[in-house]
Amino acid sequence: MARDAPAVVFLLFLASSFVAVHFSEAGDADILTDFVVPSNATPPVDGNFFTFTGMRALAGAPFPATFKVTKASLAEFPALNGQSVSYAVLQFPAGTPNPPHTHPRSSELLFLVEGSLQVGFVDSTNKLFTQTLQAGDIFIFPKGLLHFQYNSDAQKEAVAISAFGSANAGTMSIPVTVFTTGIDDNILAKSFKTDVGTIHALKAGLAPKA
Repeated sequence: MARDAPAVVFLLFLASSFVAVHFSEAGDADILTDFVVPSNATPPVDGNFFTFTGMRALAGAPFPATFKVTKASLAEFPALNGQSVSYAVLQFPAGTPNPPHTHPRSSELLFLVEGSLQVGFVDSTNKLFTQTLQAGDIFIFPKGLLHFQYNSDAQKEAVAISAFGSANAGTMSIPVTVFTTGIDDNILAKSFKTDVGTIHALKAGLAPKA
């Protein structure tokens, strides 16, 4: 057995290397420059490139009638490329949820600016972790886990700011992903132990309003 020790050590090193590579590839790719300028950018690159003004539209604007997310991610702010960070402002009218969803490429750090929110996530053992947040509180949603936010107050609005550890965290809304992407109705009915008519009703409720 002693003669096999070097081989065991080598195999353990090889396995740990594969794990390290897996984790390094799971987040944003490292860049070899200070920042990345898109090939179609108009020179010269100055402070304007590193400034995002999209949130100005929120200042003084009427509060939305439905839940709204305003993002500063790679799609809206090209300077974030390679920086592993992005933001979103979440506006919750009274009594509205942000339905269960996941961010496959990032954790989410939520800071409640105004109002109160019921929040929660489900871990990989199907354990639910919940909390009621008040203005000034911060809550972490671990990377890739199913989570939600809900403004249960029937009178007051809520506003939160979310920070992500990726320039492109991605969002998969569970209702939309399950019921509006073309999965066969019979598969859904059997999976949810219901009938096709109920599946049709759920799909109709998620259809875009004309």
